[in-house]
Amino acid sequence: MSKMSGLLRGWLTRCTALLGGLATMTAAHAEGLSYDGAKWNMPQGVSVISHEVYDMHMLAFYVCCAIGVLVFGVMFYSIFAHRRSKHPKPADFHESTTIEIIWTIIPFIILIGLAVPAAGTLIKMEDSSHSAMTVKVTGFQWKWHYEYAGQGVSFYSTLAADSNKARQLGSGIDPNTVPNYLVDVDHPLVLPIGEKIRFLITGNDVIHAWWVPDFAIKKDAIPGYVNEAWVNIQVPGTYRGVCAELCGRDHGFMPIVVKAVPKAEYEAWLTQEKAAEAAGNSQADVPVPVAGAATATTATATAATEAAPAPATPAAPAAAAGKDMSKADLIAAGAKVYAANCQACHQASGEGMPPNFPALKGSKIATGPVAGHIEQILNGKKIMPPFRQLSDTDIAAVATYERNSWGNDAGIVQPSQVAALRK
Repeated sequence: MSKMSGLLRGWLTRCTALLGGLATMTAAHAEGLSYDGAKWNMPQGVSVISHEVYDMHMLAFYVCCAIGVLVFGVMFYSIFAHRRSKHPKPADFHESTTIEIIWTIIPFIILIGLAVPAAGTLIKMEDSSHSAMTVKVTGFQWKWHYEYAGQGVSFYSTLAADSNKARQLGSGIDPNTVPNYLVDVDHPLVLPIGEKIRFLITGNDVIHAWWVPDFAIKKDAIPGYVNEAWVNIQVPGTYRGVCAELCGRDHGFMPIVVKAVPKAEYEAWLTQEKAAEAAGNSQADVPVPVAGAATATTATATAATEAAPAPATPAAPAAAAGKDMSKADLIAAGAKVYAANCQACHQASGEGMPPNFPALKGSKIATGPVAGHIEQILNGKKIMPPFRQLSDTDIAAVATYERNSWGNDAGIVQPSQVAALRK
């Protein structure tokens, strides 16, 4: 009996705490106060459609709360008012056609009441017509490629170097000291506010998913198929997301970062980026000022810090070829680049995972003409993504490492050779 009493007290305590938390959330929502939405609720977002999605979410939540209060209220009243000590002889009625009709009609009305506005919101989410600009988003293992349609601007966006370094086993770096750990990138997507922007989302190798909670966008990036989405950002700021599809062993290391800026600042950035593209540096790290004091919501990205091979985390590309390096220095540097960018698919042994990821040990590419080796690293092939975002020195180093490892002996590659083929 005492054990049952203890369980009952524990259950009541937990229920009281839950109800208290719900009351706090409801009050905060009603008064427009700020609370930890990432912990207790979905974010309200900063786009036109995200506000509608949030409103639908809260409407369904309140309807569910009302149904719960009504159903449990009737149940608890029945248990109390018709307990055996008060009514030792139970009622002998069997059916009530009226009650059957009532509890069929009321749920139907509730469902229709939720379905009509939800359908309207879904239709709006799928309508990307009359957009001011288009951005093509392509998922790679494990990075994103952004192409501004008709503008001649495109670049790769990969996990920021400080996050990548800290996540390695034995790095000695406390992840808590790294700003925006695992949800920061080297090159964010830059978009103007107040414009309807269409996204064309696809994949290069496996299925990814482009998810930015503050935009209410989560679309699969499927190879050979193009999904559409759109956003009209209302508040300038930095907004973060992640790949929401299990796309491989480094799935947790391909975040999304979007910088939303006023139209004039976006145009200035685009002009600088076009100039950088024309100069042959497609990964120009042009600073993007963000006007207004907007707080970005960081999407939760949970990833293990074990020493899985890192995603492609490039060094800043060199505008000009670096100096010639010794074979020993190239191999030493190349081993690090290989571990960070190639090892996940081609394996530490260089034996790959055929048929999708061929061996580099004794391969025609790693032992053949230098030009062909460099061009495949720069441009990719089939499901292998291009690695043009790596610097000339990094590409020369990794090519040299591959040409002189696992029994290969095919000479060295200098940064000047990479620079000559990059253009």
